[in-house]
Amino acid sequence: MIDKIKEYIGEAEAFTTENKEELEAFRIKFLSKKGILNEFFAEFKSVPNDQKKEFGQVINALKTAAEDKVKGIVELLESREEAKGVFGDLTRSAEPVIIGSRHPISIVKNQIIDIFANIGFNVSEGPEIEDDWHNFTALNLPEYHPARDMQDTFFIQTNPDVLLRTHTSSVQVRYMENNKPPIRTISPGRVFRNEAISSRSHCIFHQVEGLYIDKDVSFADLKQTLLYFTKEMFGKSKIRLRPSYFPFTEPSAEIDIYWGLKTETDYRITKGTGWLEIGGCGMVDPNVLKNCDINPDEYNGFAFGVGVERIAMLLYQIGDIRMFYENDVRFLEQFKASI
Repeated sequence: MIDKIKEYIGEAEAFTTENKEELEAFRIKFLSKKGILNEFFAEFKSVPNDQKKEFGQVINALKTAAEDKVKGIVELLESREEAKGVFGDLTRSAEPVIIGSRHPISIVKNQIIDIFANIGFNVSEGPEIEDDWHNFTALNLPEYHPARDMQDTFFIQTNPDVLLRTHTSSVQVRYMENNKPPIRTISPGRVFRNEAISSRSHCIFHQVEGLYIDKDVSFADLKQTLLYFTKEMFGKSKIRLRPSYFPFTEPSAEIDIYWGLKTETDYRITKGTGWLEIGGCGMVDPNVLKNCDINPDEYNGFAFGVGVERIAMLLYQIGDIRMFYENDVRFLEQFKASI
């Protein structure tokens, strides 16, 4: 029987064709459920013990030969079809088409997503036009709460309950409403605030906010997650968490990284301290969990958020945030190498 298998190996290695029907017949003969390989695998149990090792080796050799042959011929046929399609298309432009560059905001956002994806965070998205419940009330910001003034909001005049979202925390609320713990998600997206436009601020900007809900989550887990992020994103291994206030987290903190004071630019962007704020974080307030029908006596968690523009300005040494929105080709072409 082993000799028979070796004959099939020789047949598979010698097979050649330029016809898809012949290739499919070859595949069915060797690799289908009723093919030669499955028949030999079925006979494996009846092979004497002293021959099983050699029998298994030749079967695997036959399988490899058949699969490699099918894969090689498929790639060859596809490459020929592709070349024919390209060079036979008379509607193609005579000049090569210039490839554009990815926007720096997209580059940085994708880098952040990849970093957190490596530790199990999925991506959640939600609407940019939001209602009061998801943007404020569910996040422990009831009507007339003074902290609402921290976020200058664009309201829809015809309906004061509808607004342009001021943070992607509203996506986290929607995610918690539709998913049970454990939850580990990041919410990248565009947000809007009624602020004066200057070189350092804009009425439109991007955030990536993270949320982790499970049993026995601690502030130490939050710090370790942020430390991992800063190492991967900036190559910086020193962070600090300064006490702060956010209505939807308690305790809350600002996230600083030690940027250093090696250059004049470092002195300027850190105001001579060497420390640079990149976002906010904290442990999710129990009221937020209750509003999303999650039992705070059983689950807890942490949340954090970083600004994409701020990180992009740091990484690429961009001095004016308005450059991200002017669509200046000269500016965007600088990022072709970063795609």
